[in-house]
Amino acid sequence: MSHVNIEGSDGNGTAKACMTTPLRGLETIAPLVRSVEETPEPITTEVQGTIPSWLNGNLLRNGPGKFEFGNTHYNHWFDGMAMLHQFKIDNGQVTYMSRFLQSDAYKSNSERDRIVMSEFGTLAMPDPCKNFFQRFLSRFEMMKPTDNASVSFVKYKGDYYVSTETNFMHRVNPENLETLEKVDWSKFIAVNGATAHPHYDPDGTTYNMGNSYGSKGALYNIIKVPPEKTETTDTLQGAKVLCSIVPEDKAHPSYYHSFAMSENYVVFIEQPIKMDLLKIITCKLRGKALSEGIYWDPKQETVFHLIDKRTGEVSSVKYHTKAISTFHQINAFEEDGFLMLDMCCSDDGQAINNYLIQNLRKSGDALDEVYNTLCRVFPRRFVLPLHVTSETPTGQNLNTRPSSTATSVKVSKDKVLCQHENLHGDDLHEYGGLEFPQINYGRCNTRPYRYFYGCGFRHLVGDSLLKMDLKDKSLKVWYQKGFFPSEPVFVPSPDAVEDDDGVILSVVLTPSQDKGTFLLVLDAKTFEELGRANVPVNMAYGFHGTFNASA
Repeated sequence: MSHVNIEGSDGNGTAKACMTTPLRGLETIAPLVRSVEETPEPITTEVQGTIPSWLNGNLLRNGPGKFEFGNTHYNHWFDGMAMLHQFKIDNGQVTYMSRFLQSDAYKSNSERDRIVMSEFGTLAMPDPCKNFFQRFLSRFEMMKPTDNASVSFVKYKGDYYVSTETNFMHRVNPENLETLEKVDWSKFIAVNGATAHPHYDPDGTTYNMGNSYGSKGALYNIIKVPPEKTETTDTLQGAKVLCSIVPEDKAHPSYYHSFAMSENYVVFIEQPIKMDLLKIITCKLRGKALSEGIYWDPKQETVFHLIDKRTGEVSSVKYHTKAISTFHQINAFEEDGFLMLDMCCSDDGQAINNYLIQNLRKSGDALDEVYNTLCRVFPRRFVLPLHVTSETPTGQNLNTRPSSTATSVKVSKDKVLCQHENLHGDDLHEYGGLEFPQINYGRCNTRPYRYFYGCGFRHLVGDSLLKMDLKDKSLKVWYQKGFFPSEPVFVPSPDAVEDDDGVILSVVLTPSQDKGTFLLVLDAKTFEELGRANVPVNMAYGFHGTFNASA
């Protein structure tokens, strides 16, 4: 398979070079971005093969499931109404159920049968029942943040929540997917939102990040939530801002979807996906969606900030690399005075604006063109030297790790320039790169590790499942033409000895087949299929999930 550099433009006339393999004849995936019905009562599934008897619990998944109300429709994939899915696995059998999150956004839109709450890529139009003057004045109202928590399931103090990136989450019951309570971060700490990708210490202490916008401009905040409740009704009580970081440009802070964490540090990645705050706060006035205030600035470097988890102290040493974008980190760990930062990276940051529903629903040459203009995402490692002082020499590679090709060069008092090493071989190009990375989190997060898993992307959504062995950068692949698997979730076996003793769970969709959905169970070690549970429903392609093991 030949690889070519496609020179594109970032809109500012700056050329970008992305390593891509142009593909032709992509299958339409429009059925994966269509509204679907909920299945509020559990239904049985037909199991083929064998699901291990030790695997007991709920696979919980989140993602958009409704893309229009009445004759108003959403523009962006991230806008669809959150649908929660549960695959209950018990002694080799599987039941399935799903429910729409009963968010204020969903309820308001349903009551009026039109979109009344603006989302990331869709501006709600003024109420047509209001007179012209009222509609005109409504443009001057601040846009309310949505509570459509469609990104992931997360855990705080033992409770499950569904989350997006605003200040609102919803506590949910993992046993029946009931929406229990809307929780507002800003009632507990001074933040205007938080990511849907927190990190967990072994004791349950949870770390997250969120921005705040105040008189001092924008700040990036590291958040710490205690592991346990003091009252049974607790939600985020006791949460605190560990530290705040001032953006390079306060009027144009970076957008971030997640962050990394090692044993002793939180690593914030300040990337050149920028938010134009003036455009964002005036979007309603200008009749534009919030997403139009987000842009890629390839002239900026990406900066890694290190924060001590215990003291909240921000390292004065900043680690710079060329302009890259990242949505998901794989792992981060410390060893021999270095911090290894592993993440899925792209040399371009415009993908977020390409995931419009109209693009995902294209077919033929138009679909091929959308895919071929996107930059692929690949796993990379940065090696950050931790003990950089005034005595540290400049101009030489500080990375002394054997067999590592990454470089770290001190260029001035508090600046280290880093170049990555690839965490893959050439064969990953054949699978379109890798996204939705997952590890054996409980055993390997913040520690040296050997394996990670993800989706291959020879399409706009995942079309294969991949297992990477870091020992020799070899790949194991699950691929069947016409099948589109979701983010792989690793579940360790009860008597696990090795990092990869366990199973991989993934929800597989087949757009060419009505109700051709199944839960796939792979042996994580061999990547061979153990079994599948056929679910007689149509499902939209979702984002993230988690496994909640039975007690």
